[in-house]
Amino acid sequence: MSEREDQPVALVTGAGRGIGAGVAVALSRAGYAVGLSARSADQLEETARQCPGPTLVLPADLVGAGAVEQVVDRLEQEWAAPEVVIANAGAGVSASVEKTTDEQWQLMLDLNLTAPFRLLRRTIPAMRQAGHGRIVVVASVAAKHGEPYISAYTASKHGVLGLVRSAAAELARTGVTVNAVCPGYVDTPMTDATVRGIVEKTGRSPEQARAALEAKQGINRLITVEEVVEAVLACVRNGGITGQGINVDGGGLQS
Repeated sequence: MSEREDQPVALVTGAGRGIGAGVAVALSRAGYAVGLSARSADQLEETARQCPGPTLVLPADLVGAGAVEQVVDRLEQEWAAPEVVIANAGAGVSASVEKTTDEQWQLMLDLNLTAPFRLLRRTIPAMRQAGHGRIVVVASVAAKHGEPYISAYTASKHGVLGLVRSAAAELARTGVTVNAVCPGYVDTPMTDATVRGIVEKTGRSPEQARAALEAKQGINRLITVEEVVEAVLACVRNGGITGQGINVDGGGLQS
C-alpha cells in the first residue's frame, strides 16, 4: 500500500490488465488514490508500479459471496469511501444458444451483472451522503445489440446497461452520476482470447480471425485501450453526463 494524503479515492475493478489497468493509471495521473481489484495479485502489483500516485492492492474474485463488500470495506478502513468507482471486471464466453451450458450462463450473469450490482449497492450510500460521486461501468456494444454465439455475454451486458440507467435515474438529483462505456473489440488480452477461440472453432488463421473482428468497427481496426480510457475519464470529469451508454466502437453501431 502507498500512503494517501488528501487525494480523492477511486476504485477500479478488473485493474490487473487491459482497460482496467489503463483506467487505473490514468486516474492516478489525475490525482486520485486508486484501489486496485482483480483476481491476480501479481497483475495488480504490476499496475500499481505504473501508477505515479498512491495505490492499494485488493485481490479478490468478485463473484464470491461477500467479496465486493470485503474489498470496499478494506478500502474504507485504509483510506476512505471511493468517490469514483469503475466497474470494469468482466469476461466473455462463446457458444451457440443450444450449446451454452448452465454454468456458462451463470458465470456471465455473476461476473458481468451481479458483481457490478453489488458494487453499486455497496458504494452508492456514501456517495449519496457526500452529494458527489461518479460510477462508470465498462460494458460493451453487446449491451445494445445481439451478435451470434455470445448470447450469455450479451444478456449480461444488456442487463448491466439497464442497471446503469435505473441507478442514474434514481441518483440524478444527488450529485452522483452513473454511466456505461460500451466498447467494441479492443486490443486487449480478452480480444486475444476471442481470436484464439475463432481459430479453434473455424480453422481460420489468427490473422484472418483478427481481421474479422477489426471489420466489425467502422474504422476497420481494433479500438485502443487509450480510446476507452478517455471515454471513462469523460464520464468522471463531466457531471452533465449520466444514464448514458457511450459507444467506443469506431462507428460500428450508431446510436
